[in-house]
Amino acid sequence: MARYMLIMRGTDESMAAMGEAPFDQMLETMGRFNEELIQAGVLVAAEGLDDPANGVVVDFSGEKPVVTDGPYGETKELFGGYYILDVATKEEAVEWAKRIPAMSGSKCEIRRVPTIDEFPQDNEWIIKERAWRERTGQL
Repeated sequence: MARYMLIMRGTDESMAAMGEAPFDQMLETMGRFNEELIQAGVLVAAEGLDDPANGVVVDFSGEKPVVTDGPYGETKELFGGYYILDVATKEEAVEWAKRIPAMSGSKCEIRRVPTIDEFPQDNEWIIKERAWRERTGQL
């Protein structure tokens, strides 16, 4: 099994549709999809993100980090939420992504999440992280 992050990305079209959709209906639709993931035993985590207007950006392109309030960037560059699935293959992650009840115009980026076992096991920081993961029940 491998973990994949499904990153939801909105567009102007999908953000507008989301603003017009009844909130209770969206919860019902997403809840049913999330229940399918849970029943299939593939859901590891999922979170939606708040309105980008409530966020901030820390820009590291200068000598010191600069913090700016939202709104920022183009809609097509903004993440709206994510799923982490534990599935057998990238193709299985893609099949689940195709079933997400997303608004028209939305996009979903799929990226594999490497495990700690893929990093040098004799590295001091990996040893510390492994201990933390074991202590917190993540391993």
